[in-house]
Amino acid sequence: MVFYERFKALCDKKGVTPSRAAIEAGVSKSLVSKWKANESKEPSPEVVRKLAEYFGISAFEVLEDLPQKEKPLVNGDEELTEYLEELRTRPEMKMLFQLTKDATKEDVEKAVRVIEAMLGK
Repeated sequence: MVFYERFKALCDKKGVTPSRAAIEAGVSKSLVSKWKANESKEPSPEVVRKLAEYFGISAFEVLEDLPQKEKPLVNGDEELTEYLEELRTRPEMKMLFQLTKDATKEDVEKAVRVIEAMLGK
């Protein structure tokens, strides 16, 4: 799937034209034209952020169904992108993150030791 198809599907779901969505999201209409002509295959992380905010979805949902190679790196960081993909696709990892996001450093270190012991590391 090329990005324009995903963008158009999001527009259809919201009931707006691609041109209107571009204007309201703060994305240039010329960029949308490039997506449609397949001249620009992947949006920048900033554009993904704007679209996610506009459509009320996560950045990963904006890029959903695209081949992995078309998904831009988060802040240019491959490892961070992989972690976010794990959170998106594995509910148990998301649950673990939600439980620990407000934990202290010491609490997280204890949890890591417990998990390492369970895994025999």
